[in-house]
Amino acid sequence: MNTSYTLCARQLIGALREVVHATPTAAAVSSGERARRVADVLATFLRQPDLLSPEQLEADPKSYRQHLLHVEPGGAFSVVALVWLPGQQTPIHDHVSWCVVGTYRGQEEEVRYELVGAGGDAHLVPTGFAFSPTGTTAYLTPPGDIHAVRNGTDGKVVSIHIYGADVSACGGTSIRRRYDLPVRPPADWH
Repeated sequence: MNTSYTLCARQLIGALREVVHATPTAAAVSSGERARRVADVLATFLRQPDLLSPEQLEADPKSYRQHLLHVEPGGAFSVVALVWLPGQQTPIHDHVSWCVVGTYRGQEEEVRYELVGAGGDAHLVPTGFAFSPTGTTAYLTPPGDIHAVRNGTDGKVVSIHIYGADVSACGGTSIRRRYDLPVRPPADWH
């Protein structure tokens, strides 16, 4: 975990701490209320040029790079910066907890999916597609948060991800499950 925060990052973590601990009920978590409030806080920091240090903006030529920035004592939330080079992407996956994503630089692309069928007929169907340019936020709440994210641009993309879990206790990731299933178009596509 990177503990060399910029002043701006320390302010973000403080603001997140207030919001996460102000909405402690299971109903607030399951309804997405906590994630929505976290997204609102994150949005106010996404255009701050000094949110991340130069080291936290470093990419990896082999795969998108994850910089673990903060794990809240007690595990209430984690803050991660993901750095993507052109063409890099996640597998199709879901999460162990609510997740808030804010694009800090560039533009992320996301495809959301629905799991359909069971057993040998299990497959994924795309249900939505989104472009998230700099300054935008989105949130996901399990169950039903199956998606894949990628950098479809020709430049570097940096995004801030906030998870409602201690990702260091989850093997360094918020991914609950990867979906290596066939993807089929919706029945109403021609």
